[in-house]
Order: sequence, then C-alpha cells, then structure tokens
Amino acid sequence: MKKVFFALLLFVATANVASAQVEIGLKVSPSITSLRAESSSEQAFSGDGSKLSFGGGLVVDYFFGENYAFSTGLLLTGKGGSISYTDARGGVAGNTPFPVKQKISMQYLEVPLTAKLFTNEVAADTRLYFQVGGSLNVPIGTRIDGSKFYTDQITGKETKAGDHTTFYDADALLGFGAEYQLGQSTKVFGGVSYHRGLANIDDYFGDTRSFKDVTIKNSSVNLDLGIKF
Repeated sequence: MKKVFFALLLFVATANVASAQVEIGLKVSPSITSLRAESSSEQAFSGDGSKLSFGGGLVVDYFFGENYAFSTGLLLTGKGGSISYTDARGGVAGNTPFPVKQKISMQYLEVPLTAKLFTNEVAADTRLYFQVGGSLNVPIGTRIDGSKFYTDQITGKETKAGDHTTFYDADALLGFGAEYQLGQSTKVFGGVSYHRGLANIDDYFGDTRSFKDVTIKNSSVNLDLGIKF
C-alpha cells in the first residue's frame, strides 16, 4: 500500500513539473555586503564596515500559474565585510585589552528556494514581481585581510582563512522588481533583493579561541539584472 501511495505522489509531482512552464536565464548581481557580529561585552564584537561584492549565474523559474512561480538556480555570490572586537587576553601587559579588526571576504555557491509573485501588466509588456523565500549556501573560498591564511595577532598561530567559517550558510530573501517582455520568449528583468543570513558562520572564535557567545552572520543588498530565454 505504501509503495502504491508513494508511486502516486511521484506521478502527480512529475505530471505537475511536466505541465509547468519553465523559464531559464542568466543574472548578474552587484551587491553591498556586511557582517552582523555580536558577543558578550568582554570581546565586544561588532560589524565595522561593508564591502562591494559581485555575483551571478543561472536562474530558473517554474511557473505553475500565470502569475506565480517557484524560482531557483545556481549562483556564485560574494559576501563578507569587516568586524572589530577587543581581545582582553592580549596586549603587552598580558591582559590589556587589544583592539582587533578583520576584513573577511567569502564566495558561496548559492541555491535560491523562493516564490515569485507577478502582477498583471502595469504597462505594455511589463509586469512587477515580488520574491520571498530563502537560499542555501556553500562556501568555496574565504580570505581574511586579503589572504588565504591568517596569523592571530595574540596567539601568533597561522590558520587557513577557510577554517574560520562554517561549511554552510542559509539566508532569508526578500526582493522586488520588474520584468519586460522583449519577444516571444525573451524577457529582461531588474530588481533589488535583501539577503539576511540566518546561520552563525563563526568556526574560529568559539572553538579555537574559546570566546563565549560570538555570532557572525551575513547580510547583503543586491541589484539583480538578468535575461531569460
């Protein structure tokens, strides 16, 4: 009975996908990215500057109605920013508070999992869209202060920059924009999206330095420009 039930579900899902209209395109996304950092008052972690990043890749919209679609794809995105904190264990005297600042740059492979809601035409061949959902992100490169390696100013130990961040991240995503029909199957679009990191990406200060209650999360505002075929 269970096998029949699962086979029926698979058939329904396959039939729905087959009947859906699929639009595939390319997107570029210059962005302003930053890090949200928090900790106890002893280390006083905080965000301390944003950076200009760039991303882009494949976008896929599965339409299950005239005005709504499941939107996904595979994107290469840049994230990061600067953080500052106080290392109370450092300094010449041994326990004198020592200010530290780091610029962290990361590249991720991102898979969006979102819903796109479209209006009817607001002008000739032009529709507005609203996008909501999230994304799953896997890091493929990390640099601290421009280098793949980082030497801690207090301990003197050198570590790989990639070891300072977790092997995953996840975002909540909100966006809006406009889409213009150029031809029978060609569309161009432009919009703005906000990506708010949900996961604590710190894998160094808590484990290696034993700092308490440190959280570091990504944020970015993207300009999304693309074409679908």
